[in-house]
Amino acid sequence: MRIALAQTDCALGDVDANLATARDQIEQAGAHGSDLVVFPELSLHGYHLGALRQDTSIEAKDPRLAELSAPGPDVLVGFHEHTALRAYNTSAYYAGGALLHAHRKLYLPNYLAWEERKHVSPGQNLRAYDLPGGRGRAATLVCNDAWQPVLPWLAVQDGAEVIVVPTNSAAGLDPEAMDTGSYWDTLLSYTARMLQAWVVFVNRVGNENGASFWGGSRVVDPRGAVVAQAPRWEPALVTVDIDLHEARRQRRAVPLVAEARLGLIDREVRRLIDEGGDH
Repeated sequence: MRIALAQTDCALGDVDANLATARDQIEQAGAHGSDLVVFPELSLHGYHLGALRQDTSIEAKDPRLAELSAPGPDVLVGFHEHTALRAYNTSAYYAGGALLHAHRKLYLPNYLAWEERKHVSPGQNLRAYDLPGGRGRAATLVCNDAWQPVLPWLAVQDGAEVIVVPTNSAAGLDPEAMDTGSYWDTLLSYTARMLQAWVVFVNRVGNENGASFWGGSRVVDPRGAVVAQAPRWEPALVTVDIDLHEARRQRRAVPLVAEARLGLIDREVRRLIDEGGDH
């Protein structure tokens, strides 16, 4: 499977301009034979939604989004999703001109400069999904979702062989509290190696509302090795071929994730809830 990492900048709130950027990247990736083009978190809207004077959110079934994948490679793109009642930070997978799967970000950061809960609601489920053409099974985790150890594990237990992580990670917000690049370096390698899955990380670049996004998009194989990487701080379109069956081979050779003990985990989680944990 050939994947293109579309490490892009975007114009805050300008959906039409960001769609034009996406179409250009998709055309370039298609010319190189890509099967899937992955864009960063909120690539059609920008991150700082609270700085917008008007709501520019769109529906996941907006025909402009489906058209990104018709004809040409599949597309995973991030946007501010509008529904009848709530808004979400969503990354959706489109194939053959249709919506295949939409993941609504589950864990919304509210520390340092991040205030997502003011502008979007958390999603309520995590599902892996079958890739077109019988290629394998994938799951999407948006940025901070990947920092919650249980979510990548759940995705793998649901059959995911590749975990796609669209991200808006900025540098220098509070260097004493957190070096985000270092955190991601460790996290991505650990997740891929211990869960024996491919990890596709696509971060944005550019400056927005005082935040500087550093890029560094990459693909990590099921042994924890980086097999493709984009530069920091500048736009890039990086294409890489991956063999999804490598995850299966690694899991058979060293079955780290085969024994899930889901009954045990269910009992212990229920106990923690009964003792006053988060519902």
